[in-house]
Amino acid sequence: MPLGTLDRTPPPFFRQGPSALTKLLFCAAMSLFLMAADSRFAFVKPMRAALASVLYYPQRALLWPVQQWQDAETYLSGLQLALTNEAKARKTLAMQAERAARVDDLEQENARLRSLLDLRDRIDARSQAAEVLYQASDPYSRKVIVDRGAAHNVMLGSPVINEDGVLGQVTRVYPLSSEVTLLTDKDAAIPLLNTRNQQRSVAYGLPGGNGLELRFMAGTADVQIGDTLDTSGVDAVYPPGVPVAKISAIDRRSDAGFARVLLTPTATPDGVRHVLVLEPLGVQLPPRPEPVVAAPPAKGAKKDKDKDKGSKP
Repeated sequence: MPLGTLDRTPPPFFRQGPSALTKLLFCAAMSLFLMAADSRFAFVKPMRAALASVLYYPQRALLWPVQQWQDAETYLSGLQLALTNEAKARKTLAMQAERAARVDDLEQENARLRSLLDLRDRIDARSQAAEVLYQASDPYSRKVIVDRGAAHNVMLGSPVINEDGVLGQVTRVYPLSSEVTLLTDKDAAIPLLNTRNQQRSVAYGLPGGNGLELRFMAGTADVQIGDTLDTSGVDAVYPPGVPVAKISAIDRRSDAGFARVLLTPTATPDGVRHVLVLEPLGVQLPPRPEPVVAAPPAKGAKKDKDKDKGSKP
C-alpha cells in the first residue's frame, strides 16, 4: 500500500480533547457555581440526604467488622481488668480474714491472760506466767513443755494451772524449760475435796489420757454426777480450793466393793497456750520447829545434888 494512502488521524480512543487547563478551569468554575447555588438555594440538600440514606447501610456493613473487633478488644481488656481486680480483691479479702483471725486470737488470748491475772490475785501463792511451747513426743503420756525452768526459779513439783483450773504438775526441770505432766496422764494423781459434802478422795489419770477417775471409792460412797471437786491442799503441793474436775459417770457394781467414778477435768489441756506455774505450797509453809533437847545439868549443881542426897537420913 502506498504511503500516501495511509490515514494519519488518531483513533477515537487516543483522540485528544480539550486541554488539561481548560478542564481544570471548567471544573473549578462548576464547583464554585454549585457551592454558591447550594449556599443560596440549598438545592443539593435533598440530593445529599438521599445519597446519605443510600450509603447508610453499606457504611454499617463496612463498619461491622471494625465494631466487632473493637468490641472484642474491649471485652478482652475488660475481662483482664476484671480478673486483675478479682485477684486483688481476693488477696485483700485473705489479708483481712487473716487479720480478723489474728484479732480474734488476740482477743481470746487477752481474755485468757486477764483470767490468769484474776486467778493470780485470788490464789495466795507465788506464781509466774509461762507459755506452752509444745507437747512431749511420747505418745503414751500426756506431757507439755513450758518456757520456764530452773533459771526462772521453777521448782520440781510446782503446780500448773490456768483460768479454768488445775492442768498438771512440773515433773522435770531444765535450765530454760520444764516438763509438765498433765492430770490426765496415767501416772498422775491429785488429792481432791468434794465441795458438796467435804469428802476427800484421790483422782488418778486414765490410760490413754481420756480423763480422771476416783479410785478406791466405796460402792455406797456419797458421790453424785455433777459434783465439783477442788484441790484439798493436804498434799502441801496444790493450794486449796482450785477447781480440778466434775463427776461425769458413776458405775456402782453390785459384785465389787468399790464404785468406778469417772471425772471430766475442768481445765482442758488441748489448746492451752498460757499457764501459771505456782510455787509448791510446802515451800511457803513455815518450817517445822525442831524438838527441844534438855540441857545437861552443870557440874557444880550435880555435886550439890549428891551432897544433899548424902546428908539425908
